[in-house]
Amino acid sequence: MTEYFEVHERDGAARLAELRLADPVTTPAVVDDHLADAGSLWPTERDVPEGDESVLTVLPHRGLPGGTPEEVAEAFAVDYPDVDYPSAAVVSTETADDDSADAYVLSEAAGLVGHAEAFVEAVIETREAIPDDTALMLSGVATPRNVATLVYAGVDLVDRDRAVVRGTQGRYLTTDDAYFLEDLDELPCSCPACRQPREEFDRQDCVDHNVNALEAELARVRRRIRDGRLRDYVEGQARQDQWLTATMRRLDQQYAYLERHTPIYRREEITAATEDTMRRVEIQRFAQRVTERYRPRFDEQPLVIVPCSARKPYSDSQSHEQYHRAIQFRGHMASMTSPIGVVPQELELTYPAQHYDSVVTGQWSANEIEFVADVLERYLDGTDYPEVIVHVPGEGYREICERVEERLDQSFTYTVEDHPTTADSLANLAGALEGYPKYRKRERQHNTLRAVADYQFGAGAGDEIFGDTLTAEGTYPQLRAHGERTDGSQGEQLAALTQQYGVLGLTIAGARQWVDSDVSVKRVAIDDFVPHGSVLAPGVVEADDEIRVGDEVVIEGPSAFGVGRATMPGPAMDEATRGIACQVRHVEEQ
Repeated sequence: MTEYFEVHERDGAARLAELRLADPVTTPAVVDDHLADAGSLWPTERDVPEGDESVLTVLPHRGLPGGTPEEVAEAFAVDYPDVDYPSAAVVSTETADDDSADAYVLSEAAGLVGHAEAFVEAVIETREAIPDDTALMLSGVATPRNVATLVYAGVDLVDRDRAVVRGTQGRYLTTDDAYFLEDLDELPCSCPACRQPREEFDRQDCVDHNVNALEAELARVRRRIRDGRLRDYVEGQARQDQWLTATMRRLDQQYAYLERHTPIYRREEITAATEDTMRRVEIQRFAQRVTERYRPRFDEQPLVIVPCSARKPYSDSQSHEQYHRAIQFRGHMASMTSPIGVVPQELELTYPAQHYDSVVTGQWSANEIEFVADVLERYLDGTDYPEVIVHVPGEGYREICERVEERLDQSFTYTVEDHPTTADSLANLAGALEGYPKYRKRERQHNTLRAVADYQFGAGAGDEIFGDTLTAEGTYPQLRAHGERTDGSQGEQLAALTQQYGVLGLTIAGARQWVDSDVSVKRVAIDDFVPHGSVLAPGVVEADDEIRVGDEVVIEGPSAFGVGRATMPGPAMDEATRGIACQVRHVEEQ
């Protein structure tokens, strides 16, 4: 049972946590000053130390190099004791397991530097073999340049070894390079070690600087995790080194690992500054849900494809207001954008559709064109629009639509002559929609609530949870879903649309509708108590593996039925012994 490590915030695989020593340490962190190594068992047998809560004690261990055959690793594996003080176990990818420790030191870490594939595989294998609420430590690896990527991969603790060794070798480390000390005419840093004349700066000062730079970078990384912006930072930081770039891209290929740890929504917007943004979990997840879960419900209207706008949500922009005036509710509008892909009008609030800002150059790259074309093709495949009207400018947008038009063997109607907002183009758009019926405000509101439910809970959820008697209250975007009584009067509130993230918050009545439906329910089973405000991890009996941070969850126990939001992934709820598993919105005693 882990007692001395507690995760407080998550940003993908990265975590902001507390190593609960007598003097607590906020992680990710350099841990040298808080570490006591009981020594290796290779040269001699060693007694289990008495230990105390002032330090993290590395228990007597046998470190194994990478590539050690599995049978050899098993033969020399250490049976770690269960101690009552903060402890760490030294493991390899072959021997990593739940050893009742608070932290795990990966023995072959130093040999993985420079090998992206091997590094990513080792970290993921180890991270998945040890309990979620324990720390992963890499020794002899961290530098100011790479530590952000290490943390992004799931590393919690590092040491100064590599920074110190480089300093003694006369290598001056920064977040973007490693300089030979003799090549520096001036010191590009203002840390305490660098506040002296260049001619007096020696290799010991270089060691001190390297450690200061590593500590400063970790403080920056912790700030990024708190803000939910670590990935944005890593996309730029990884460019400083080919190994780091390859590592980030290898991690992106491990979608299942990153997706399991990535929240459904974040507080901060996504900065789409590089093409790597398209490989982010949030972008891929949105595209997947739009093409696999979402179903257009405007049966008699054509699809109108329009460009995105700088202002979010799109409907608040001047350009989209002009499109709406031309369309007059006779077409179903979907925005096309990089890096998001395709955004149906009902999902314009849903994270990350209104939570990104991209670099606008006026030109689309080949990768952007192919990604958005693939999403549009998957979106259109299987739909039954009477017509597809394309109201987009030429730069990249038209090439995407023509590519999809050819792949699907369909004919699209193009309405833009010069720019989408010119009078002639808007007149063409209005003319192309002549003869199509208008849909009503009530239909638009109902379709929005059902579409968000499909996206959030799974294909068909909008119909399953809300049934045929849905009524909508409020003004968009502040919509509330109600049932309808048999006499036609308004029934209980089932859900409310959250404007900030574009997801639904269920009431007790809505949660019961969800449980009674055929849609997969994300459940958190708890002990015999009635939670108020939150459910702590020790109170969780079992949680569905598919739960992600931010997911709507049903909370059930012998004495309570409730609904709320997950603050841990499902697997972490099952394993964690500390921390808040989910926030409770509504609860009823049973």
